Amino acid sequence: MSRSIRPDAVLVQAVIAGALSFAHLHDLAQAAGQTGWKAWAYPVSVDLLLVAAWRRLRTDGPSRLAWCWFLIALVASLGANIATAGFLDLDHPPALLRLGVAGWPALAFLGGTLLAHTPTPRPANDERDLPPDAPAPATVTHAPEPVTEPEPIPAAEPVPALPEAPAAPAAPAVQAPPALVAHARRLADDHQARTGSPIDLDTLRARLNIPPAMADAIAAQLT
Repeated sequence: MSRSIRPDAVLVQAVIAGALSFAHLHDLAQAAGQTGWKAWAYPVSVDLLLVAAWRRLRTDGPSRLAWCWFLIALVASLGANIATAGFLDLDHPPALLRLGVAGWPALAFLGGTLLAHTPTPRPANDERDLPPDAPAPATVTHAPEPVTEPEPIPAAEPVPALPEAPAAPAAPAVQAPPALVAHARRLADDHQARTGSPIDLDTLRARLNIPPAMADAIAAQLT
């Protein structure tokens, strides 16, 4: 019977303490100039940050990030309880209190985002990342098979020689037109007069813009 009453009493105590802390945070925010629904949003953000940090500690174990935001939310809750106990004049709150209350939403948003989206680092020797040990393969002993001599390979038959391909007909000789030969001769004489040396085959072909075979035929007639 006592075991069933104890959780109920703890739950009632937690509800009462949470309600008092909620009311103190509301009164402090209202005294700092936050009216209407904004005064009620402050205790909600403080309690949610406290619960989120505690849940991160319970789920992922000790963490500097979770402990940091847990202590920040706890200090905010305790500070509101102490401030509303008569240590501060809530009718004329100091400027530092107004500054802290005004900056709390951004701080709570940052803490909630980090707690929700920061991955938990795992130790290097985490056993969850290691694959399970595979069972050793069973060893099966087979009896040696009898050795059989390979059959003799028959000799390969000689391959008949292929008939020789007929020789390709010789390409017909290129005939250079006489007019082109005369023009090439004038170019050769002009080149020798200017340079003192006979014109070479590449220069002649470039000057006449003709294929190599035609250039060879013309050069043969110039010599």
